[in-house]
Amino acid sequence: MASGQDRREDEAVVMVWRNALRVGAVLACLTGTGLAGPAPASAADRFATELSGLPDRFTAGDQVRTVSAVVSRKGNGGCVKVRWSMVLSVQGLRLDQVKMDRVEETGSFPLEIRTEGAVARLTDRQLDPGTLCPDRTVTATYRVAFAEDVTRGRITMAAEAYDPNLRLLARQSATRQVVGTAPPPTTAAPEPTTASPEPTEEVLEPTEEAEPTEEALAEVPPPAAANRSANQSGGFGVVQAAFLLGGLLLFLGVGLLMRLRQLTRTAADGVEGDDRPVRRPVRWTTVRR
Repeated sequence: MASGQDRREDEAVVMVWRNALRVGAVLACLTGTGLAGPAPASAADRFATELSGLPDRFTAGDQVRTVSAVVSRKGNGGCVKVRWSMVLSVQGLRLDQVKMDRVEETGSFPLEIRTEGAVARLTDRQLDPGTLCPDRTVTATYRVAFAEDVTRGRITMAAEAYDPNLRLLARQSATRQVVGTAPPPTTAAPEPTTASPEPTEEVLEPTEEAEPTEEALAEVPPPAAANRSANQSGGFGVVQAAFLLGGLLLFLGVGLLMRLRQLTRTAADGVEGDDRPVRRPVRWTTVRR
């Protein structure tokens, strides 16, 4: 009895683990589906989406383009309501340089906008007013414009049609170039300026000096003779002045020495005369007898 009860408990545990694994696998699939985007409908071959009104390329500025997303259905199925979602992906420009609005006949259609990096998703908050039935279409209209400061880039638009249960019915994408209204700035060539001609120095080419001939050599006096002639023709030169000054100084020196000697001798004679006894003159008197 105990073994049978243990076996049933083991089987119950195994069943619990199997159910838990199944639930985990289902949740994992649902989570992956939510991240990657809703899975298309099982009868996706009966739905088709296309983009119309796309130009060959978009031009930045105030020019507004109207783009339409059209979903159609073929077959004998029933009618469904549609919820649109537009996915924008940009390269070479920013999302804030893109302006997109969802419009209907009554005016702007409310959107829920989500951005992540260079990708933005614009999803209708409400179901489209139209109803998708076999052999009929439902259209979503968008107005697109780009900022004036866009120079060049690329934009990819993907229109996705969902049913009320957020099941993807069909999807269509297209990529277009975006160019600016003005060409990109280029480096302007410098304007030529009229400059006054600068004076150029004339380069004198060295000329070959003529070699002196024998007659010219004979006419040129030697250096010594030239100096003598210069001294003779120069009159009173430096050398003559030096000699004259030297002679004058010598003459003055000799005169001073002779004068000094004379003064010294006179002074010596005066000293010797003072030491001698003074002789008084003898006065002769007549004796009377």
